[in-house]
Amino acid sequence: METNRQKKIGTVLQNDLVDILQGEVRKNGITNLIISVSKVSVTTDLSIAKVYLSIFPPEKGPELLAAIKSNTPLIKHDLSQRVKLQLRKVPNLSFYIDDSLEYIEKIDKALSGDENPIENPELLIKRKKS
Repeated sequence: METNRQKKIGTVLQNDLVDILQGEVRKNGITNLIISVSKVSVTTDLSIAKVYLSIFPPEKGPELLAAIKSNTPLIKHDLSQRVKLQLRKVPNLSFYIDDSLEYIEKIDKALSGDENPIENPELLIKRKKS
């Protein structure tokens, strides 16, 4: 369970990371790309921050994640300049792709399509593990 301090630090980091990442996208003139920071969770010792990114379109996700991971020191430096009055030490950043929206979309498609277990109970038998 996260403490209030972890939540506050996560929120501060999330807001500034959104500005940094979207600013880089705008600066480089990249169009048709949306990056949002869906969640930042900080460890109890405040040394590591896990940053979950939602990227649209999702096909560009792995390529963009690799680019962000290679530029992590620069991102951390920019972040430290922004939060230097709030934090003594900026946590190490580790980036992940947040695929929860895709997961929700798959569930919606399954329920509205042919694989709806509510309308077709025979599918439940096929899904049972032996």
